[in-house]
Amino acid sequence: MATAKGPEAVDPDVATEALREALMSVGIVLPSLAADAASDLGLVSLGRVRAAVAMRLADVVRQKSGAGA
Repeated sequence: MATAKGPEAVDPDVATEALREALMSVGIVLPSLAADAASDLGLVSLGRVRAAVAMRLADVVRQKSGAGA
């Protein structure tokens, strides 16, 4: 999440761990989730996932946003 200082102020390692913990709390694991060390843009690589994991992630996002299925 961007802060008042701007998105570049967020440490990608911290963001990666925060996302990993949040996803794990709803039973989702992204095995390739990692800070992109090759980038100086502060990117987080979400990696590739099985289609079933992508659908589970979409369901969780919809539920949290109130959009339903």
